Amino acid sequence: MEIRPPVRDPAATPRTGPPSPGALALRLLGPLTLRRDGVALALPASRKVRALLAYLAMANRPVTRSHLCELLWDLPSDPRGELRWCLSKLRGVLDEPDRPRVVASGDSVGLDLAGCLVDAREVTAAMQQGIAALPAARLQDLATLCSGSDFLEGLDLPRSPAFAGWRVAERRRLRAAHAALLEHWAKALPPASDAALAAVEQWLAIAPFDRRAHEQLLDALAARGRLREGDEHLSSTARRYELEGQDWAPIGHAWRAAKLRHGRGAGAVPTSRFEAPAPPLPVDTLATTARPLAADATRRASLAVMPFADRSPGAALRGGLGDGLAHDVIARLAKLRSMFVIAEGTMFALAERHVGAEDAGRRLDVDYIASGSLRRGPDAHVRVTVQLMETRLARVLWADEFSVRLDDTFRVLDEIGDRIVSSIASQIEVAERNRAILKPPNSLDAWEAHHRGLWHMVRFHREDNEQARHFFRTALRLDPTFSRPYAGLSFTHFQDAFLGWGERDDAVERAYASACDGLMADERDPASHWALGRALWLRGHQDDALGELQSAVELSPNFALGHYTLGWVHAQSGDAATAIAQTDHSRALSPFDPMLFGMLATRALALLRLGRYEEAADWGVRSASRPNAHVHIQAIAMLCLALAGRIDDARAFAATIQRARPGYGVEDLLSAFRLSPDARALVRKATRALDV
Repeated sequence: MEIRPPVRDPAATPRTGPPSPGALALRLLGPLTLRRDGVALALPASRKVRALLAYLAMANRPVTRSHLCELLWDLPSDPRGELRWCLSKLRGVLDEPDRPRVVASGDSVGLDLAGCLVDAREVTAAMQQGIAALPAARLQDLATLCSGSDFLEGLDLPRSPAFAGWRVAERRRLRAAHAALLEHWAKALPPASDAALAAVEQWLAIAPFDRRAHEQLLDALAARGRLREGDEHLSSTARRYELEGQDWAPIGHAWRAAKLRHGRGAGAVPTSRFEAPAPPLPVDTLATTARPLAADATRRASLAVMPFADRSPGAALRGGLGDGLAHDVIARLAKLRSMFVIAEGTMFALAERHVGAEDAGRRLDVDYIASGSLRRGPDAHVRVTVQLMETRLARVLWADEFSVRLDDTFRVLDEIGDRIVSSIASQIEVAERNRAILKPPNSLDAWEAHHRGLWHMVRFHREDNEQARHFFRTALRLDPTFSRPYAGLSFTHFQDAFLGWGERDDAVERAYASACDGLMADERDPASHWALGRALWLRGHQDDALGELQSAVELSPNFALGHYTLGWVHAQSGDAATAIAQTDHSRALSPFDPMLFGMLATRALALLRLGRYEEAADWGVRSASRPNAHVHIQAIAMLCLALAGRIDDARAFAATIQRARPGYGVEDLLSAFRLSPDARALVRKATRALDV
């Protein structure tokens, strides 16, 4: 059964002035406590009673008894009877002689909290009203309310999963509010002051992957001449980011820039491998890593959409309607040129790591984060909830809940896309908003099969490739007009040819035929043009391949894989500088993409052709360290290391390659890629250096 969170009324404001005589103060941040006139009141020992108090206190409108029963009880013999008992206990604590606080009206129950102080509601109201203009003292007071403890600390109901889910969601929301309060408090204080440093350190404690917090701390340390502390902070941050598979390079560049800005950089000697080395990195590297949202970020709102959690009984963990819904919303929003939309690969990667929406928004440094859930009910309906939050203010800008019949499921995609777009880009014309999408398939089962295929496709193992092909064919059998599975099917044949998993000529023609079928199904699908471009490259028609890939990114400017593949083709035999620009843009669009190994390796190969061997080696090693990097990626890393003179490291990669694929040699690499004469000469030079 679906448990809906209490709907908050942004206009509902808790009392924040001086307490009236006999005033109640309810603390939900930390262990639940209740005081009257500063004196602690004894709460009932029952955890259900305390949980009921907390839930009703956070709801800004009455809640139905059936909803409360579903929230707190795991099929007891008499849930309504137990609820009545819990309410009687609350009345004994909250009600006053002339004022009942527990109010029941028909089937609904609520709390009258007028004149009461509720810390979590006070924070929520401040966030909804906006904190940007609040004075430093008020920001500090609100941040202090949030500090030290989590929401409802110690109040666990092991047999009430719905309540546990609600508590986790509230904790994430209030933790995001805490981070926003600390960020704005730090900005409101004198730069580099002790108070500002303390605020930033608290900010980092709850948002350790918020790049802006690291940059502000490093700038303050540089301003005060505390360079050793800055070096140590950068080193520990880099290790933490590496463990998470995240790129810390922008923070390293921010540290270098802060030292130069404050006149601390002259003559500085690097103290660890994490400090940006001299000589300075090339201009293109600094430009593309200093900020992930690309050069035009100042004129475009940035948005990330989390996968929708499918709370239906028996729902698959991955590949279901929730993933399909998120994919379609991202595709629709990405089509609108007024927004910078993070690609789906990164969002699914963060969801797999159980990163919450609020944390994801700060990690990606986006302006807005959208998230939601869905549930298929026994009445042939699916109910979807969605909300849009402003990341840096931790403020919910829009939330909605709606239901459609399962035989009309995809109508909900139009509604979600329209609502989100209208919330953050109200000036966009209605017609553009409604048309700037790829038309969804007609069958839910086909949609699910397609997404299951995508999950297997990016694993880059032969068995997974076969599984992906099976799911794509299933999707096409169910809906032959659905274009996306044709692109996926073409990609599986591409892998067979490129990685030597099948007879090459046959695989090449199958990849081409599937891509052509996809284009016939939907000529405006950028994935179809992308697949055709890759297939044409396999056939040796590079100019035609580049034309199709360019069509893909013109149809969907935020199509990360299109930009990456353009760079991939150019890195081998085209313009190396263009390859770097394209792959950097693809990483900016999707910094956690499953194809990240290819983006990194493409950059390494382009740098190799430009003669920047040391940089190429570093990027090659990064690409090969990705968990799904295949044998050709390992080989690129080996060649880059060899040309950089790091022979021992290169030979270690050679040994790894032989263990993974015995007998693999340079001819396997040369036959897979279409390298220009200068690139082939570099490959030969590297193999001579390795004597392999």
